[in-house]
Amino acid sequence: MFRYLMVLTIASAAGLQGWRTLFNNFAVDVVQLTGIHIGIIQSIREVPGFLALFAMFIIIFIKEQRLSALSVIILGIGIALTGFLPSFSGLVLTTLIMSFGFHYYETTNQSLILQNFDEYQSPLVMGSQRSMMALVSIIVGAGLFLLAYVLSFKAMFAVIGTIVIAAGAWGLFNDPERHIARIRHKKMLLRKKYSLFYGLTLLSGARRQIFMVFSVLLLIKKFGITVQQVTLLFILNSSINYFAAPLVAKAIKKYGERAVLTCEYASLIIIFSIYALSPFKW
Repeated sequence: MFRYLMVLTIASAAGLQGWRTLFNNFAVDVVQLTGIHIGIIQSIREVPGFLALFAMFIIIFIKEQRLSALSVIILGIGIALTGFLPSFSGLVLTTLIMSFGFHYYETTNQSLILQNFDEYQSPLVMGSQRSMMALVSIIVGAGLFLLAYVLSFKAMFAVIGTIVIAAGAWGLFNDPERHIARIRHKKMLLRKKYSLFYGLTLLSGARRQIFMVFSVLLLIKKFGITVQQVTLLFILNSSINYFAAPLVAKAIKKYGERAVLTCEYASLIIIFSIYALSPFKW
């Protein structure tokens, strides 16, 4: 199961990183969209995340690991089509397709980890995944940095999407069911003791919008950074995450989720203040 999930996670990370790296420059430079348009698209992108709760009904009819692989394929299709539909409505459509795949994969991935690894192993497994995702992001970023000089946006989106689709197809033909030993829940579970986590998860939606929409858009529109510079920024970020993710996993295991989440969300006050007030690109 670990190998199965790692392959799909690598594909998902490669697709999402490629999409994130290219999307804002593509939207601004090719489609000529404004911040309002991009904000609308990114808001629509979260609709599949809300609808991910229906995953519990879907797994009644399809194995959860199969849904995981199928979600990666849908993610790849959305990415591959992006460059072929260079309009506001086209980006809305491809973003929705991509987002359905990504959010349903994230839902099934976390579910399968928690069902197949105990409370001591699961943070380490998630940490390993995050570290590998960062490494993949570095590789994808470096590849896009070079490809941006010779390929069009359409070609780069198509290449990334095809690779992700191929990985998802691999998952459909590999069944780790025999390794699943724990009983799976197929219903929604709510716990009062997790109310703080539910609240923070709600707030993380605002955090994601700032980071994925307006932070990069601000750098492009106000400071004029290029797709190569955006790529280098993501490579630097992923390089830090590659080494930090295992440390975060160990911190969760040692100090607990509450302490780590408190540090994470408190740091956002500083980061968002800099976005709001700093007149300097660096």
